[in-house]
Amino acid sequence: MTIYITPMGNRIARRRVLRFAPDWPWTELEENRILFPVDVRVEPEAYQITAFVPGIKPEELNIQIVDKTVAIQGELKDETDEEVTYLIKELPSGKFNRVINLPDPLDANGAEARVENGVLTLRVPKAETVRPRTIKVVSK
Repeated sequence: MTIYITPMGNRIARRRVLRFAPDWPWTELEENRILFPVDVRVEPEAYQITAFVPGIKPEELNIQIVDKTVAIQGELKDETDEEVTYLIKELPSGKFNRVINLPDPLDANGAEARVENGVLTLRVPKAETVRPRTIKVVSK
């Protein structure tokens, strides 16, 4: 399954997050300039999101999970030396965010995230109500 983020999807996600978390800083999210790639892997009981976040320390990431939406935001610091003349300056800087709408409700309390070698790995369990269950059948 491929999940695409579209402008309409972003508006829907914004409405959903504002309904459950009215204090969410959306004005900051609208200033984004950096798009970072993500993979979303579907597992029977969870989603695993992998994202490239080079140069970002774990404490500089803000991850919010509301209902079926995961939002990842942070900022790449501009470490430009004003006394240096650059011939080429392509490294990105500024705020970034990514809002991912998933098909199932999520269990935010069970989420786990780690950053290793510039790669964020976020595992978010599906809510109990949507997880597959195995029913043991017994005979009398």
